[in-house]
Amino acid sequence: MRMPMLLDLEAEMARRSFLFFFEHFAWPVLQPATPFKNNWHISAIADHLTAIKLGQIQKLLINMPFRHLKSSLVSHAFPAWDWIDNPSRPFLTSSYSKDISTRDAVDTRRIIESADYQAAFGHRFKMTGDQNVKSRYENDKRGMRTVTSTDGAGTGFGGDIRIVDDPVSAKEADSPLALAASVEWWRGTMATRANDPSTGAAIVVHQRLNAGDLTGYLLENEENWEHLVLPFRYDPKFIPKKSSIGFQDPREVEGELIHPERIPEKVAQDLEKTLGTYHKNAQLQQNPEPRGGVIFARSKWQFYKVLPELDEVIMSVDCSFKDMVDNDYTAIQVWGIKGANKYLLKRVREHLGFQATVQTVRSIRAQFPDMVAVLIEEKANGAAVISTLSDEVSGIIAINPEGGKVARAYAAQPDQEAGNIFLPDPSIDPDIETFLSELSAFPTVQHDDETDAFTQAVNWIRVRGKSMGLVDYMRQQQEAKMKEAA
Repeated sequence: MRMPMLLDLEAEMARRSFLFFFEHFAWPVLQPATPFKNNWHISAIADHLTAIKLGQIQKLLINMPFRHLKSSLVSHAFPAWDWIDNPSRPFLTSSYSKDISTRDAVDTRRIIESADYQAAFGHRFKMTGDQNVKSRYENDKRGMRTVTSTDGAGTGFGGDIRIVDDPVSAKEADSPLALAASVEWWRGTMATRANDPSTGAAIVVHQRLNAGDLTGYLLENEENWEHLVLPFRYDPKFIPKKSSIGFQDPREVEGELIHPERIPEKVAQDLEKTLGTYHKNAQLQQNPEPRGGVIFARSKWQFYKVLPELDEVIMSVDCSFKDMVDNDYTAIQVWGIKGANKYLLKRVREHLGFQATVQTVRSIRAQFPDMVAVLIEEKANGAAVISTLSDEVSGIIAINPEGGKVARAYAAQPDQEAGNIFLPDPSIDPDIETFLSELSAFPTVQHDDETDAFTQAVNWIRVRGKSMGLVDYMRQQQEAKMKEAA
């Protein structure tokens, strides 16, 4: 127990500073046998949570490695600290399972019911006895904590502050169903549970698991998220912009650990070896696209600045159903062929409806008058596009893909691995990184439309090359005779 004057001083310091509160009031309850080790990343999280409390940030997205106090700070300590000044504030908190959500709520209540907290702040509110169960409790100022989860039924309760802590378990990092379910849960449940949408705050915190996880969805489809990224090791090639409250990663040396006093170099190396390249980049570096690629190795792509004289040109089209932002993209690619090499000449990746797709195919076909084939997958709007254009655009071929997407990617992989795929240099196509990121992360990526268009083109060229061997031989013989005659 603290002396009364010291307690008053520390209570006021804790009320003003979340970091001080965490160290002196929350940590002794959460980890009573472990000395607290402060670090810059803890201060960064504390500052951003303070901005949430003050209304300076309304939507906060935090990506950081596991075992670096994300739940202790966000889900356990923050609600207890916020109630000091805002005891009437309702919280709605969640995780990937009801058990985990409940555990987090219980830890918050333990902080509130601790002797030091009660001595310092017990006069501000009291926990009620009639609604004080693990999954939902209230105080006498009508502040409430309700828990829910991504794997359970939706709740009818809302919150002024909503917290999502790990929406998907690491065990389901590569499960398309689990990832899609977490995104749908956010859209259909958690995103709609702000008591006042104009002022309600949301905090999403988790380790990245997959390019198609909730973070991937929020960054691509929603606006105004403050994105606090705290990678395990400093990577100068992956530096998030300065946050709205002025924070920027203070590290300067490539490979520097986030908290070496907590996880030293040898332990870090063992952990990275255990996780492997993909999960190391996702769960530790918060960059779920492995730099080496999954099926298509980054190092095997070739780039061109000047094109050779091409033998043939084809178009590959992967259609979507609608032009809404929630739908897949329409991917259209033009490929030039020179011997065994394929050159990406043009690419479109947009949300296009049926009419826009038809017009875009028409326009691109007109730009390449020598195009010999237009490959259109006979799915989504593809069948209607084929029907509409078949009488006016020559060379349209309906593609009914065989096997799954992954099988088709592996079928196209040898061409890429052999160095026969040439992409436009970034000086020609500044957005080529979008193509590279998608194909590197495939099959664990949210959108795979450019991958489908790419594999459709490469596999068709390969099959056609085998079937057209006699024609190629006759053409070569004719060219040889013409050279002799000249």
